[in-house]
Amino acid sequence: MRRLLALIFILTFAFGALSAAFLLRHPALPPPAPTAAPVSTQIDNSDIDADADTKDSTSAWPDDAGSPEQVMYAQPQRMEDALKQLLPRSPDKTNLYLIGFAGDGDENVFRNEVEFVDRQFSERFDAAGHTLLLINNPATVVQRPLASLTNLQTAVAAVAAKMDTDQDILLLFLTSHGSREHELYVGLDPLALDQIAPESLADVFADAHIRYKVIVISACYSGGFIDALKDDTTMVITAARADRASFGCGTKADITDFGRAFFAEGLNHSDSFPAAFAEAARLIDAWETRDHEEHSYPQIIATPQIEARLKLWRSGIRLGPPLPFTPAAPPQPNDDGSLTAATLRPH
Repeated sequence: MRRLLALIFILTFAFGALSAAFLLRHPALPPPAPTAAPVSTQIDNSDIDADADTKDSTSAWPDDAGSPEQVMYAQPQRMEDALKQLLPRSPDKTNLYLIGFAGDGDENVFRNEVEFVDRQFSERFDAAGHTLLLINNPATVVQRPLASLTNLQTAVAAVAAKMDTDQDILLLFLTSHGSREHELYVGLDPLALDQIAPESLADVFADAHIRYKVIVISACYSGGFIDALKDDTTMVITAARADRASFGCGTKADITDFGRAFFAEGLNHSDSFPAAFAEAARLIDAWETRDHEEHSYPQIIATPQIEARLKLWRSGIRLGPPLPFTPAAPPQPNDDGSLTAATLRPH
């Protein structure tokens, strides 16, 4: 028994000595470094629209919209269905085609604007059958194509195929939030959509070869898009200077200040884009002075060529009466509180 205890003591001592020697040669590894916070690919909302308030709590994803993957997979068919509604150009006169783009799906104000402009140009400016809307909004996700950069490229190419690219005019109206870095916000949670920079928007037209264009951008800091878009046959109108915010968006608004001033007021009182802009600029200046806001300074860049083409277009259309602005109908929940396409269908 004593011999066994002595043997155990000797083995234990030897194991301890060997362990100490190993540790001296191989010190313990340092604790792992703290895990870095994940990098967000979304635009910092603190840098977007000074007038934007809390996201719209009513903008729930419809129960029958499908998964985000299914919605994205459906986009080619959505675009095909929308493009089938475009009519051929009317011969022997200058035609105007409209593409409306509502970028932010969390606020109904942007959907309201493009749907109103669609009605206004269809009924007042004789463009029925020549309009195409891209909208990010839960209320339209199963009826209309998404407002995405890819769909915008497809839309411009398709309209170019319908129109006479040397004679007709494309009116592109984009409305959303804008950042100080001059990116137009594009989003419909939980979908991952690309933001639009000035160069990206310019690239949309690179292969379309549409000569005459009017591009209207209602967003903060939208003046930052002008240099990338202007040319001898393009009119660019923006809601704000490159270094200024614009106002009137948010969950409590039906239409932005610029949308109300330019479309609902200016183009209801005049058939001239420059005249409508002049009225809108006066109204916005007065509203911002009244509300003690920093002035947004809307911008217009025009040339003799595009103005002459717009006059030729106006001479060939039957001008309709002014169209009062009305917002889209709010979504009505089902009995169980859910939202479906039937209850969200736009009017």
